[in-house]
Order: sequence, then C-alpha cells, then structure tokens
Amino acid sequence: MKITVQSSRAIRPDYGSDGAAAGSAAGDVVTLSVFDKVNFDTYVSVIYVFRPPMPPNAALEAGLARALAEYREWAGRLGVDADGNRAILLTDEGARFVEATADVTLHSVLPLRPTKEVRSLHPSSDGAKELMLVQVTRFACGSVAVGFTAQHHVSDGRATSNFFVAWSQATRGAAVDPAPVHDRASFFAPRDPPQVEFEHRGVEYKQKQPARVKEYAISADDDGADDEVAVHKVHFSREFISKLKSQASPPGTHRPCSTLRCIVAHLWRCVTAARGLPPGASTSVRIAVDGRVRMTPPVPEGYTGNVVLWAWPAATARDLVTRPLQHAVELINRGLARVNESYFRSFVDFASSGAVEEEGLVPTADAAETVLSPNIEVDSWLRMPFYELDFGGGRPFFFMPSYLAVEGLLIVLPSYFGDGSIDAYVPLFSRHIDAFKNLCYSMSLN
Repeated sequence: MKITVQSSRAIRPDYGSDGAAAGSAAGDVVTLSVFDKVNFDTYVSVIYVFRPPMPPNAALEAGLARALAEYREWAGRLGVDADGNRAILLTDEGARFVEATADVTLHSVLPLRPTKEVRSLHPSSDGAKELMLVQVTRFACGSVAVGFTAQHHVSDGRATSNFFVAWSQATRGAAVDPAPVHDRASFFAPRDPPQVEFEHRGVEYKQKQPARVKEYAISADDDGADDEVAVHKVHFSREFISKLKSQASPPGTHRPCSTLRCIVAHLWRCVTAARGLPPGASTSVRIAVDGRVRMTPPVPEGYTGNVVLWAWPAATARDLVTRPLQHAVELINRGLARVNESYFRSFVDFASSGAVEEEGLVPTADAAETVLSPNIEVDSWLRMPFYELDFGGGRPFFFMPSYLAVEGLLIVLPSYFGDGSIDAYVPLFSRHIDAFKNLCYSMSLN
C-alpha cells in the first residue's frame, strides 16, 4: 500500500459573516485544568474508514473550518498564560488538513492490521505545532480513510470524539450536538479549606526521575535481551464474553459483571501469565475513570477538556493467575469504587495546593514510558461515539487506533461487526505473543 500526500495546509476557523468568534479577544487563552496537566503529554492517532459515497475533500475542509469555529481549542497552540501556567492559546492558526491517495483498493488491504504501515493513514505528530491534524486518504475504489492525530493535553477521548462528531455534523450542515462547553475553571475549583482525603503521591504524581537509557520487562526467564514489541489484535465474540460474565459473576447474583470489567480482568490475567512473571511479583492494572458522571454536579457531556483519573487494582502474579477470574473482577470493582466523587475532589484540592510544584512532582501518566511490565494499562473506548461520525455518506464501517508500540498499553473498543463483540489491541514483547494467543480464549489459566 503506497500512500501519496497530495496537499497539506492549515485550516482556520470559519466564523461565517461575523468574521470572529463570539466574545473573542486578542490574547484569549484557555488555562489547562489540573486534569489536563496530569494527563499524558502526547498525541493520539485513530483511523476511521468509510465506504463510498463520501463528500469531496472541499466539503470536508469547509466542515472542518466550521467545526473549528465551535471548538477553537483545536485551532490554537500550546503555550502559557499571563501567570506562566500551561495553556491553550486561542490563536486561530488552524488545524492541519492533509489530502492523500492510496494506490490500492481498500478491500485488498482489509482487515487493516496494527502494524507500522497504518501510520501512513494519519498525520505524524513529529515536530507538530498544531493540536489537531487530520488526513483524508482516498483509495482507488472510492473508499476513504480519515486519520486523526490529536494532542491529549487538550482533551480526553470522550471530548475528542465529540469534536470528530461535530466535524461530521458541520459537514452535513447539521447543528453541533452536544454543544461544546469550554469553561475549564469553574467545574474544578478547589475547596476552601482544601480537603485532601486520599494519597495522590505515587498515584497521579511521582518524583521526577533521571532519564533511563533502557527499560526491560520483568520475567522469570528474562535474560535482559532486547526484544521488539508487537501489537496483537484479539476478537472476543458475544458468546465468549457471555461465558466470561458467567464465570466472573458471584453465584446467584441478579447483576452480572459488566462487559468491561470482565474483559479487563481476563486480559490482565492472560498478559500476566504470558509474560511469565515470578509468582511473588506485584502487578497492577491502570484503568481510566471518567469523572463526568462521578462528580457533583455532573460535568456536562459537551465539556471539551480532560476529566479522567485512574484506578490501580494490584495483586501478586501468583494470586492473579491461580485464583479464579472472579477474584480479579473483585479487585477491579474495589479499585474503581474507590475513585468516586470524594476522590476526584481530593485530587483537585491536592493538585491545586502548590504541593506538586513545591515537591517537584510530575504526572505518573508518562508518555516516555514504553514498557509497562509487570503492569498493564487498559484504555476503554467502548462508550465513545466512534460510529456516530457521518459526513453525509453514512457511518464508518471500520475503526482502529494507530500502531502504538507501548508494551502493556491495551486498548479495548467495539468491534466493527456491530454485534456486541469486542476487539482488544494488545502490545507485548514478541517473545510473549504466542503464549498470549494460547491463553486469551481459554476460560482457565490453570
């Protein structure tokens, strides 16, 4: 598959006949919230694929300009506000719009595999000043891939997905829904006096460490040799998920285990077993928790920033692998229950107290970490509105994250079959992939 870039240019917001954003002024800034700053300082790339017909590129470009008028953050640049705090400068310099063509039909390369090759379907973040970069690639058959590369400090997955949907709505001439909510100050004001009820050092924050030359996975048979990370895509059918739920739910329960918690527990156990961790090694799973509905009052659906913290269930490798799936689910349930309204408010108070700056703390969400073993992180994209994108020719029939070779960073999302099945993208050292494949469809690891 050869991808040829035909053009690349900045698209500025289109404010219509008014010519300016409502209430805008020179020097407008959006100061990053404590949730923005504690999140990953990196770009995330995703790929959508559409069957023909699709609107011409000129219509997509015009729709993007109108969407950027509603979401000015994505047309801005990262910088600092008057107090020196990191902020989004609403400069209206624009988002990057790349037009490209493929020399093959889409059918000839489906299903797209999570390899380095798919990175040609979205813009690279290398040296990027833009906060949002998009690429429209037209295949010989008329199918279209739309690839996004977005800066995570601007928004979390939920809010970024809302922008994607807004672009499709603006292209069709429809109203943007949900309406974006840009206020990042009033929702997360610290309490007076502060009430730091939980420990946040070692959870959301850590002491800054000197850069390490190399990181290795911990394994019972690890000789320290270098190894490449491979991304394996695993498909869980509805039938398999139903069996997992049956195994994970307490006997006689009237409320079965949730799909996500079953899948996370199963993947955590399988990855731990495949890595061959020493029995006494501690392993944890980092799970993103959306604060929108956990905080009071709830954060609006259209909020444009980050509202995510993490649960960190932990166990020894022996307990996790030898005890039943239900045990792992219970650990996850307890971990998630702990990240409640009180925890979110405690985090806001701690992050706003000055302790982070005084103690030289940095976020544990560190994009420079490329090996997570003996731990894993699971990012759930199950509730994001990926399949609501419709530029006028119908919804996407396929969606995937880009190739991301971070060992142990798993992504779970709805299968494009649309039948309730789930796909998981699992990056592991290649020496552990075969063991994982042998375990991931097993109901018992013993």
